[in-house]
Amino acid sequence: MSKKPNYSYIGISFIILLFGIIFIPKIVNRITNKDVNRTDESRSEGIVVNAKNSSKKQSELAYLVINGERKKVPEFSFTDQNGNTITNKDYLGKVYVVDFFFTTCPTICPRMSSNLVTIQNTFKDNPDFGIASFSIMPDNDTPEVLKTYADNYGVTNPNWHLMTGAKEEIYKLSNIGFNIFVDTENFEHSGDFALVDKEGYLRSRIDDFGNPKIFYKGVISEQEKVDEDGVEQEITMLKEDIAILLKE
Repeated sequence: MSKKPNYSYIGISFIILLFGIIFIPKIVNRITNKDVNRTDESRSEGIVVNAKNSSKKQSELAYLVINGERKKVPEFSFTDQNGNTITNKDYLGKVYVVDFFFTTCPTICPRMSSNLVTIQNTFKDNPDFGIASFSIMPDNDTPEVLKTYADNYGVTNPNWHLMTGAKEEIYKLSNIGFNIFVDTENFEHSGDFALVDKEGYLRSRIDDFGNPKIFYKGVISEQEKVDEDGVEQEITMLKEDIAILLKE
């Protein structure tokens, strides 16, 4: 005796086949054209936000790391243009720029000092900003000489100290403490500025290769934009990064 066909299963199979013929091409077409529903949009927005956060994290100012440790300003103690003893502790809680110069320098120092005055004036109302200028000719640059130099350039920030002291200590601070080149015999020195955060760590932005820039060019002014070799000024960049650290 033969079995009767089960029409219920036949009906279900027909419905499934019909659904595939009608709706599967539409689903494929939506996927091909990247048409997403509200849930998909929410997920994609979450990914975008995460990407933005990642980009923001990468743009934060880097630490200078040497031998696996963040580079921190070493202890120092010198005399400033007002005859006061200034140490690294006086700068804690402040964001500050560091340079090495001497008052009789006929070449890059006047340009560096002028650029520092521009930076000073940008943050003139902020008590948490300072500048530390160390003379590499301390025998000549007495507090009185430094005071005259400061007055001539328009130094008004009470946290801008032009300092003098033992030559060996200043050269050690430059070459080892800040990794800024100073020639102990010919008074040749770098025109770079270092940037220090409120906790005393050296900071800088990250370059296109993912490495910290370490220093900022201090000789080229914003007005010049580029020097004779086509090197771009970094004073604007330095101002931007000072503002970032002041908010930390």
